[in-house]
Amino acid sequence: MSTHKPQFFDLNIGEILEAWSPRHAVRELIANALDEQALTETRDIVIAETAEGWIIRDQGRGLRHEHLLQNENEEKLASSSKVIGKFGMGLKDALATFHRRGISIEIRSKHGDITLAERPKHDFAELRTLHGVIHPPSNPARVGTEVVLRGLDVAEMAAAKSFFLRFSEEEVLGTTRYGDILRRVHGRPGRVYVKGLLAAEEENFACSYNITSLTAAMNKALNRERTHVGRAAYTERVQNMLLACHSPAVFEILATEIANLDRGTARDEVKWGGVAVHACKILNQAQKVVFVSSRELQEAPSMVENARNDGHRIISLPETIRAKLSGLSDHTGAPVRGLDQFAREWCDSFSFDFIEPESLTPAEQAIFERRDDIAGLVGGWPPIVETVLISSTMRPNDAGNDDALGVWERATRRIIIKRDQLESLHEFAGTLLHEITHARSGHGDVSRGFELALTDALGQIAADALSAAPRSSSPRPDRRSPLRTSSRRAAPASSPPASAPRSGKAKTKAKARPSNTPPRKAASKAAPRATSKSMAVKSTRKSSKAMPTRTTRKSSKPASRRPTRTKSKKSTGRR
Repeated sequence: MSTHKPQFFDLNIGEILEAWSPRHAVRELIANALDEQALTETRDIVIAETAEGWIIRDQGRGLRHEHLLQNENEEKLASSSKVIGKFGMGLKDALATFHRRGISIEIRSKHGDITLAERPKHDFAELRTLHGVIHPPSNPARVGTEVVLRGLDVAEMAAAKSFFLRFSEEEVLGTTRYGDILRRVHGRPGRVYVKGLLAAEEENFACSYNITSLTAAMNKALNRERTHVGRAAYTERVQNMLLACHSPAVFEILATEIANLDRGTARDEVKWGGVAVHACKILNQAQKVVFVSSRELQEAPSMVENARNDGHRIISLPETIRAKLSGLSDHTGAPVRGLDQFAREWCDSFSFDFIEPESLTPAEQAIFERRDDIAGLVGGWPPIVETVLISSTMRPNDAGNDDALGVWERATRRIIIKRDQLESLHEFAGTLLHEITHARSGHGDVSRGFELALTDALGQIAADALSAAPRSSSPRPDRRSPLRTSSRRAAPASSPPASAPRSGKAKTKAKARPSNTPPRKAASKAAPRATSKSMAVKSTRKSSKAMPTRTTRKSSKPASRRPTRTKSKKSTGRR
């Protein structure tokens, strides 16, 4: 039997961490065992429940009592990239917690066995403090360090192990020089580990993260308790990892969350602008996608549908993120495909399906032959216009939300009209005059110059029509103003209109006019009708100001187009 007397040393524990439970103390023991394994490159540590109690064993060099006296471990500081801890305070705090919670602890190594006891402090007999008690080694040949805990609840051990990435079974999705990106465990918050040890939990993170390269702010934030590490300390590193990662699994998670941005249900990572833009670039490179804003979804549904029909995945983004993508390229140099970029590509691949005049129906030919008469209403053809063509297909309009009705191509000096405009003289004339005004003015839609030119054209047509029609000598029945008379025409369809509707007879008379003779209005009520008509056309053109400037037009081939008439019953069925 050994005759060596036990030796005592004061642990000199100052502030006791009252908030610590047994799980936090066990966490420190496991962290020390893992650090020793990393430093000595030995076998995995063992954590098991035995007849003696819970044991935690490593295969390292064995703990000495001097390790309990130091406040800073120089070896760990020199190998900070390998280990979890750096101070010697963690083990002493753990011993104090076990003692306070009534849990027995015994530390065994070839250098001796250590237990705890309360004894009077040296030179202060009335003050009792916690001391370590050093016994001769129970096994001088022991390899490593074995810690025995008696009275520890199973749930506390399970909770202690859950602090460590090693025991969490979280899948690594991607590895970067800043750390690892992990798949978040279902039903549990996202986690932020620092060198494998839990530092924070994030309810609204899409992934978990293990940070292995620390910033100065993180080193400062990792306090003695290893808890309450604020997001500000690790946000930079999480962003660094996401920007440096090229894992398809991570991209898919970010793509899903980006799609949730516009719904307001996205996780926090993609709310960081840099991460969102990076994810869009990667997604653009990996998949056929088109990025759109909620405004574009509403204003350009036809172009969005074109993208879907072409096999593109539609990703809806907030306006702020969507705006940042304009003009960007992905990592292969390809442009990031927003709806404007897709529309340009779509229009570049577009081809007209021209119809020869002799292939038109007789009714269509009759209307098409009136083109010189229509041009004569505004002073004839502008010299820049060389030809007028009919096509059964048409590029999308300025907003990309429907097919245009007509287009003026300055580069080819031609006006192209969609075939369905030949269904009536009214529609063909309106579209042709619109494009003639573009050619004459040189201005595109939604511009002040075009509005002025269109107003001038309408005024010219109205003046010619009014001067050719005899002024009515009969008084108005109710002496109402033209505006109020116009409003009366908005009565239900069962009431006869104030002026005669267009009829086949009226069309025949118009067809018999000379090519440059403006239409005559012989009826006494024709003048108010013409005035109201002109006002309605102008109002319709003004409504086009709400539409954005067309982005599908090549800068080298500017083209002017007539906006779709949304009030026409026929136009609603021609998408």
